[in-house]
Parts: sequence; C-alpha cells; structure tokens
Amino acid sequence: MSSYTERHLRAQIAAHELWANCDDPAAHTAPARAAFMAKFEHSVDPGGVLTPEERARRAAHARQAYFQRLALASSKARATRKAGGAS
Repeated sequence: MSSYTERHLRAQIAAHELWANCDDPAAHTAPARAAFMAKFEHSVDPGGVLTPEERARRAAHARQAYFQRLALASSKARATRKAGGAS
C-alpha cells in the first residue's frame, strides 16, 4: 500500500471515529465556522469602521462570491476533463 493511500485511509478512520464519538457536531465545528466567517468580515472591513450589521451584510456577500468562484472553477474543471483535458 502506498504511503498516500495509507495516510488517506488513516485520516478517514480518524474522521469516522471523531464523528462517532461527538455528541454535538455543530458545537464541535462552531469555532472553525466562526473563524471562516471572520476571514470575510476582515476582508470587507479591515479597519473595523463599519457597523456590525453592515459588516455582516457585506461579509455574507463576500462569502457568497467566494463559493460562486469555487463553483465556477469546478464547472470549468469538469468541462476540461469532459473535453479530454484540452485547454
């Protein structure tokens, strides 16, 4: 077994064990979600001058734009693979 395959399997096992023993998955991932959203809040208001409501509104749009960029890149990658890898 290759080292990549073994690492991959070990990571999957660890993830399944984590979630099997986790009483509240939402609480477990809350710090990561907060940090992810904070990244967008900082990008739209690096000086911290906006009101919390306006910062949250803009951060929500920045987050939507981020995910739409990912979707566009994914769509392009699928089209490239379907075309046989031609650019």
